[in-house]
Amino acid sequence: MNLEEGDLVLCTVDKIERTSVFVNIEGNGQGSIILSEIAPGRIRNLRDYVVPKKKIVCKVLRIKGNNIELSLRRVSQKERKGVLEEYKQEKSYIGVLKGVLGNKVEEIIKKITEQERLYDFLEEAKENPKRLEEIVGKKDAENILSILKKEKQKKIILKKEIYLTTKEADGIEIIKKILKETLEIKISYIAAGRYSIKVEDNEIKKADTKLKEFLKEVEKSSKRLNVEFNLKEK
Repeated sequence: MNLEEGDLVLCTVDKIERTSVFVNIEGNGQGSIILSEIAPGRIRNLRDYVVPKKKIVCKVLRIKGNNIELSLRRVSQKERKGVLEEYKQEKSYIGVLKGVLGNKVEEIIKKITEQERLYDFLEEAKENPKRLEEIVGKKDAENILSILKKEKQKKIILKKEIYLTTKEADGIEIIKKILKETLEIKISYIAAGRYSIKVEDNEIKKADTKLKEFLKEVEKSSKRLNVEFNLKEK
């Protein structure tokens, strides 16, 4: 699976060396977190935040060759919850595969995860089973998908808070134009110049992509219409 800047990844803390933390990224080798990206403010003891063997959710900052730089502090509570729920769901999917495929399961999982996450593959298979059928056969694919589709899945919710201000006389109408609501994006007024942006989806990655694309358009429109745009970082 190829990572990109901004991706959320599940990691297992490997070791702590002075002011750096080294982790194993699920399905993507190793990464590192510098002290300033562990948590905001002064850190007295790194082990208050990271402990070897503990699973944590990080955001990809930069990819330089084989070196993947990560951030722990830039992951919101909602994003963390979403990734951990996907991890829990993937474990459930593995149980389903074992029940249907038996001794073939490890070989099949290895084949799938060489290209992408098992979770993403099976989520796509619910809508388009062709690739799953090619790997496990039509009968087993039907049995797997029949079980998966009966499982209830929680909605992932991501939120961001933004500030939009302008000195233009028709500022309210301008801001309304910028924040044109869609079915996938919910916008709530908080206070003067403050707005809450909410996105829901079954998958954390899709929700994150929708949110990023919307905020990018808002920033672009704000610049064009002489509106000051700021994103509140948690």
